[in-house]
Amino acid sequence: MADERIRRQIAFLAAQLMYRRTESEYFTAKRKAAKQLGVEYRFRPGDLPSNAEIRDQIQAMARMHEGPKRLDKLRAMRLEALRMMRKLARFRPRLIGSVWTGHVREGSDIDLHVFCDSQALVTDALDEHGLAYEVQHKRIVKYGEERVFTHIHVDDRFPFELTLYPEDKVHYVFKSSITGKPIERASIAALEAFLKAEDPEIDLDFEVERVEDHVDRFELYRLLLRPLEAVKQNPKHHPEGDALYHSLQVFELARDERGYDEEFLLAALLHDVGKAIDPSNHVGAGLQALEGTITPRTETLIALHMDALAYRQGTLGARARSRLEQSEEFEDLMLLRELDSRGRRPGAIVCELDEALAFIRDLAEEDEA
Repeated sequence: MADERIRRQIAFLAAQLMYRRTESEYFTAKRKAAKQLGVEYRFRPGDLPSNAEIRDQIQAMARMHEGPKRLDKLRAMRLEALRMMRKLARFRPRLIGSVWTGHVREGSDIDLHVFCDSQALVTDALDEHGLAYEVQHKRIVKYGEERVFTHIHVDDRFPFELTLYPEDKVHYVFKSSITGKPIERASIAALEAFLKAEDPEIDLDFEVERVEDHVDRFELYRLLLRPLEAVKQNPKHHPEGDALYHSLQVFELARDERGYDEEFLLAALLHDVGKAIDPSNHVGAGLQALEGTITPRTETLIALHMDALAYRQGTLGARARSRLEQSEEFEDLMLLRELDSRGRRPGAIVCELDEALAFIRDLAEEDEA
């Protein structure tokens, strides 16, 4: 390779590929970047930039394009990882993946390796901490040999994926299936040292406790909305399918009508969360679960959306009808009612749940700025 400039150019192009999510593996990104520059990497692989050089470029791009927001999120995810790793300390967890390497993307899981000969011991520990999870057994055939991997998906403030390995594998050198090189990973001690190196004044015990005590309302919304995917509705009234799909349809329609109105959008997205808690009284159950996290206006829209249906159908009593008509939110209630009825179309294109929550969170942050 001619000089250091080529190395820096490869690092920059590889970082672009990873930042834009075109590639997720360092080695593949380096190879494609080298090819773009006409460099024959096969003969001098040592001249390629290191993963750390590319990671530095990715973080520089993030600072340029996203400002401090992305780095704040990365720091928050690393603190969340530390919190979880401390809970699972007896299983000698290791942080791997993008949260450790620094190129997190929207919707990224926090990936941990945990080491235990018993799946039940790990899930018992999660139960002790009141964490919701789902166990997945994945069969992979490689070189004619079948292997079964156990993944435990934890539904927390950020989604976690725990991959379970036998205890005797804790010192095993795990290698990338693409590059054949050891993957980067961090123990609890290594993560703590890294966080302290970034901020020598940080009090990790205080920060982890603060994270533990902090209630992020958008994470609460996500935890309440996710179970709606398993709520199957009467096909006569809801031919579109499950309650989450319906809620996302109503959100999309609301975004078209009132894309600037955080309170209305939340009502559209959250109006049926109680169906996964108490189907016989989904309005009351939903409002109880959301108590303290929504404004009075959003609460009113959710509380009266079934009254608005009865109003439209002509079955609402005279007094209730009069109260509804005198409500300051009457027009918005009628609009929500219309969108609720329209959001029942089989095959409608909707966004992902995380995208919907991110859209509303951005609105909230703009209002706070």
